[in-house]
Amino acid sequence: MRFAISYSTPFFGVDPDRITAFARHAEECGFEALYVPEHIAVYPGARAGAHEIPPALPYADPLDCLAFVAAATDRILLGTGVLLLPYHHPVVLAKRLATIDVLSRGRMRLLTVGLGTLPGEAAAVGVDFTTRGRRADEAIDVLRLLWAGGAEGVGFAGEFFSFADLCSFPKPLGVTHLPIHVGGSSRAAARRAGRRGDGYFPGGALTPEERAAQMDLARSTAREAGRDPDALEYTRWGSIDMSAEQVQELAEQGVTRIVVSPTAAEPDRQRDQMSAFAARFALPARPTAV
Repeated sequence: MRFAISYSTPFFGVDPDRITAFARHAEECGFEALYVPEHIAVYPGARAGAHEIPPALPYADPLDCLAFVAAATDRILLGTGVLLLPYHHPVVLAKRLATIDVLSRGRMRLLTVGLGTLPGEAAAVGVDFTTRGRRADEAIDVLRLLWAGGAEGVGFAGEFFSFADLCSFPKPLGVTHLPIHVGGSSRAAARRAGRRGDGYFPGGALTPEERAAQMDLARSTAREAGRDPDALEYTRWGSIDMSAEQVQELAEQGVTRIVVSPTAAEPDRQRDQMSAFAARFALPARPTAV
């Protein structure tokens, strides 16, 4: 089992010293990766399920934030939970992600993408909310095409994106494409993970039966698409105070990575929670280089 930590910019803030201290401590504790969330724009009355999103929450740009974290750390992998893929142009995004990967020496490796749930957010960036699933599928294909393409250029003709003889450099460091994990809490997301994803990261308040059904669906869809279902990574949210028994239960469900987040608001308490979690699960301590 691998363990990662989430830094919630809306609730923990975007103070640069606080972010770097959090990331460095996570790295010292031995967490595999640091995840950050995304909302491009919110508005009064925006709701995530039954909960209204306060419009003044400071959602930092996740890729800018991760680039900043990369400059302050040495080993911790960089993740999004989730990047709202339909709201990014994949040609621009391919360049940004590859650049971060190169500058971080190959650490932009836990990109998780989702569709978004706010119609007003889609409208603000000129995206038809009802097409965002198809748009995301196409964007994944474009990203991989551009990363794999050489100096001769590549072309694409789709419903949303079209280009010919296009080159995108730099390339991700040492790989033909960056892993793309699919986030979501629907069967459509599970199918997308099976068809196109390198992993599945379901969220939402799902029953154990529905979670199992969705992961089975992701694997069966992968098999039908001629892909290796056993190669799919399975990431789940956990709690900072979870027990070894709870981790074992997730492992028995096939989970390969758990992402947790501190519940405390104060930096000192957050550090204590992270340290206690790392000690409880004997994470490999990694002193940060000076």
